[in-house]
Amino acid sequence: MIQARETVSFKPGEVILYPGVPGPRDRVYRVLQGLVRLEAVDGEGNALTLRLVRPGGYFGEEALFGLERGYFAEAVTEVVAETLPKEAPPEEVKDLLCHLSQALSNAYRRIERLATQRLKNRMAAALLELSETPLAKEEEEGLVLRATHDELAAAVGSVRETVTKVIGELAREGYIRSGYGKILLKDIRGLEELARSRGDGR
Repeated sequence: MIQARETVSFKPGEVILYPGVPGPRDRVYRVLQGLVRLEAVDGEGNALTLRLVRPGGYFGEEALFGLERGYFAEAVTEVVAETLPKEAPPEEVKDLLCHLSQALSNAYRRIERLATQRLKNRMAAALLELSETPLAKEEEEGLVLRATHDELAAAVGSVRETVTKVIGELAREGYIRSGYGKILLKDIRGLEELARSRGDGR
């Protein structure tokens, strides 16, 4: 007998999960539509994006084992997700493990960038990553990313004021064109080369 799945919807900016030990009603979620951001926030309110969860991806896996959660899960766009049953079928557990393995690999890469790359290089990598999410849309002028400087700061582990300067630098060099709440990616190949370069640390 196939167990019915609960489908839930969240509005942009809505917090889905909070830090702490999962309660008995907590579940693992699989994103069907939209984008979810997992982020840590320090005592001064500075945020760091840990992972972006796209359609087909999972989050809230701590609920499987009762482990403490150290992040917030927030809906970036309109999100539709389904909850996994506590006794998930083996093929879905395998899919979840595959997703988590990929997420861990991406986390290693993010840590390496934080340790070895200049902020400008990390920003190029973040723009490219976000361009593959529902925040980006192909428009008449090209690929446009809708993200605020606060969101970009969280993506690269910096603060908004510094990110604003880096965005201005990338715009002057012709990689992007920046407007209110949106960024046109003008030179994707150039951004890819910049993202691959290690730079000189922070």
